[in-house]
Amino acid sequence: MNWVLGRYSALFYSLLCTAGLGTANLLGFTSLSLTTALTTASILSALGLYDLFQKQSSVRANFPIIGRLRYFFESIRPELRQYFWEADDAELPYSRNQRAMVYQRAKSEFATRPFGSIESMYEEDFSWLNHSIVPIEIEAADFPTRVGLGDNAYDVSLLNISGTSFGALSPPAIEALNLGAALGGFAQNTGEGSVSPYHIRGKGDLILQVSTGYFGFRTPDGKLDESLFTQQAARRQIKMIEIKLSQGAKPGHGGMLPAAKVNREIATTRGIPEGQDCISPAKHSAFDSPESLLMFADRLRTLSEGKPVGIKLCIGHPWELIAIVKAMVTTGIALDFITVDGAEGGTGAAPAEFSDHLGCPLTDALVFVDNALRGAGLRDRVKIAASGKLVSAFDIVKHCALGADWINMARPFMFALGCIQARNCASGLCPTGIATMDPSRYRVLDVELKAQRVANFHRNTLAAVGEMIGAAGIKHPVDLNRRHIVRRLSGSEILLADQIYPNVSYNQLFTDEPIADPRLAEYWSRVNIQQFSPITPS
Repeated sequence: MNWVLGRYSALFYSLLCTAGLGTANLLGFTSLSLTTALTTASILSALGLYDLFQKQSSVRANFPIIGRLRYFFESIRPELRQYFWEADDAELPYSRNQRAMVYQRAKSEFATRPFGSIESMYEEDFSWLNHSIVPIEIEAADFPTRVGLGDNAYDVSLLNISGTSFGALSPPAIEALNLGAALGGFAQNTGEGSVSPYHIRGKGDLILQVSTGYFGFRTPDGKLDESLFTQQAARRQIKMIEIKLSQGAKPGHGGMLPAAKVNREIATTRGIPEGQDCISPAKHSAFDSPESLLMFADRLRTLSEGKPVGIKLCIGHPWELIAIVKAMVTTGIALDFITVDGAEGGTGAAPAEFSDHLGCPLTDALVFVDNALRGAGLRDRVKIAASGKLVSAFDIVKHCALGADWINMARPFMFALGCIQARNCASGLCPTGIATMDPSRYRVLDVELKAQRVANFHRNTLAAVGEMIGAAGIKHPVDLNRRHIVRRLSGSEILLADQIYPNVSYNQLFTDEPIADPRLAEYWSRVNIQQFSPITPS
């Protein structure tokens, strides 16, 4: 019965059809339909016999031919879930509602919502912005923040494109993002892949990322080449320099671009051999202490003729950030900005455990960095950028209230390009041509059209920010603070963010007052500028 009706039935009937149709063919009964049927049955029979005797897959051995359907449906499960069964507010990692909002703003379509909110406002962790009974109208919609000192200080937009490397994203995707930045008057972070011809072609402002591999300005043995860096940093498009210490999606982890993906163009852009694995080390070779990190940052500032220099990191051990802050106080060498990358940030590929269970989420990390800089009296000098799983105007308002001066986003801008969240970024098989280096796939991207949508998303999102803060009676996001954000902790408890998170006042680390943030209270006296690890109490 297994052969006729059970798990071998597909193979049995394929063999039976092959035998019957083959016999008919030998007897002279020939036609196109008969030949087609015989060919099909023969192919299925061959597949079934191979499945029956192979050892790699138990499912296919026990269910020849039929077992293959399991793998087929598994391969399209994300698409089936996304389009047919996923709830509109299921965040995996961005919900359908969030993606729809980006698509609408990118196309400048009507983006209001009828019939009221679908948010569960009485569930734990629901947050909102307190409004005013005397709202104001906001005229400006870019809300810039000045970063750095001197002639090369940069007025950075409230919303910018986070690290988007050439190679991770396709040539037309990079060009469209940068052209969109030029159209909208904001900046794009190059990511660790350095400045490509497609960044240059877009003519938009750039934040040059200095990664652990020093790609684009490296010596043959992987160290920083100051001469090459100076040439890159001298470009008029380069407005700021960002030293990447760690990335939210995979903190403490290096990376590798396989040799097969390192074509001539990528090799030339990164300054690496063509056709060889491109290794990104887990840490920098240019410094090994808080003091040497600041000296390195100051050297890059000098080589770039005073352009703002900062760091990007996902918060891990709190004492390491505290040691960097203390080093700024001790040496007098200040970073111009710190980009706080939340553990919920995105990447093309990362180990699952790193994405899910390593690094501090953005909200908590942002409050900690803000507290550390305030307590050390550096908050006015050192600006803070926030990046992570952010998409809406409320996300921007909320994180500005918690301490950010501006926001970086990558995945929402990819949605503006047409990303459908297929989550196939590492394979090179991106269905929209955004996260691939396959010309046959990225040929479909219209650079000018997508660039306009990138600019639209930026403009319409900041217009929504203006409306929100205006409703709160505020003129600029810099005036937001933790008292503006309310959060439900339970069905009967509601607190302001100011009441939830520890508050540290300006210069409090130099007073005898008790410090509310336990991490600062514990480690400020135990760190020094010579090492990232804390001193063990005697």
